[in-house]
Formats: sequence, structure tokens, C-alpha cells
Amino acid sequence: MVCTYLVFAGVTRLLDPVEVEVRTMLGFAAIGLLANAVSLWLLGKRRERSLNMKGAYVEVLSDLVGSVVVIAAGIVVAVTGFHRADSIASLVIAAMILPRSFSLLRDAVDVLLEAAPEHVDLDDVREHLLGVPGVVDVHDLHAWMITSGLPVLSVHVTVTDPVLDERGIGSLLDEFSECVARHFEVEHATFQIEPESHRAHENLGDVAHD
Repeated sequence: MVCTYLVFAGVTRLLDPVEVEVRTMLGFAAIGLLANAVSLWLLGKRRERSLNMKGAYVEVLSDLVGSVVVIAAGIVVAVTGFHRADSIASLVIAAMILPRSFSLLRDAVDVLLEAAPEHVDLDDVREHLLGVPGVVDVHDLHAWMITSGLPVLSVHVTVTDPVLDERGIGSLLDEFSECVARHFEVEHATFQIEPESHRAHENLGDVAHD
């Protein structure tokens, strides 16, 4: 909606330019630049913590760049008297906001739909886990996003009885967790370790039903 208004106002004034109050324009833009610079510094280290923080960071970043564009347009108007620079600045700001808005919207939809993270290839995850000595099967593998920058994973891993007896569950969990964290940047993972001798337990419900 903001982009639509900016485009409408920019095109209208581009076709029919109006006189611009340069001092007022530069004054507000300078105040906005300072405020946005401080806000951007505060949000910089927190922008990946959640989708809301990322949205706030993107919004402030757009405002900061917009302030720079407005200041540049104001200087052009003051020096050359080219009042259409104000309209061009509005169109430039709209062009900056729109792609970021769609990017944020896409991330929000991915979280709502619990979509698999783009950087997590489930077939690749399966191959890595199967490469651990003693692992004979990997199934019920799922990955999804619970918020921006926070992928999670759950999986059942079948291990041979001798390896399970020798290493224990804790050692295997450590290796599986390190594997998905190092190769796929997934810090939150749930592993269900199953001994090979009991790998058919998931079908017991069907047997009982029959």
C-alpha cells in the first residue's frame, strides 16, 4: 500500500511538478537519517533472531536509504531547481521497498506453512547420517522452519545392535547432532535412535489391527 501511494504520488508530480520546500525536505530527511542510523545499529545484531526483528531491520534499512535519497534529491532541487527530483526520489524509494516486502512475505509464508528450509536437502541429510558407522536406516525425516533463521529437524535412525551396545545412545546423539549442525546449520534436531533388532516395531500397530 505504501509503495502504491509513493508510485502514484511520484508519477503525478513527475507529470505535473510542484514547488518543493527544500529546507523542510532536507530538515526532515536529516532527522530521519540520524534516527534510522541509530535504530539500524541497535537492530543489526538482532535481525536474525526472529522474523519480527528481521522485518524491523529491513524497514529501518529502507527508511535510512530513503532518507539518503531524499537528501540527495533536496540538494539537486536546491542547486539546479529541478523539482522533478523529488518525484524521482519517491519512485526510487518505492522500488527499494517492494522487493524487500516480498522477501519478508515469502519468509512469513514459509514459516506459516512449515516449509522445509531452502538450505536443507533431506536426501543429503539422509546420506550423511547413513555414512555414520553402524547406521543401517534413516526414515521419518522431516525439516521445517519455526521462525526466520531457525530450522528444526526430526528423524528416526536405525543402528546395529553391536554399535549401539558399544557406543551408547549419548555418543551417537552427539555425532548425529554435530553432523547436521556442521553440514546443514541445523542446531535444533530430534533423533529417535532404534536398534536394528527392533526396527519393525513401527509396524506392530498394523499387525495388532489385523
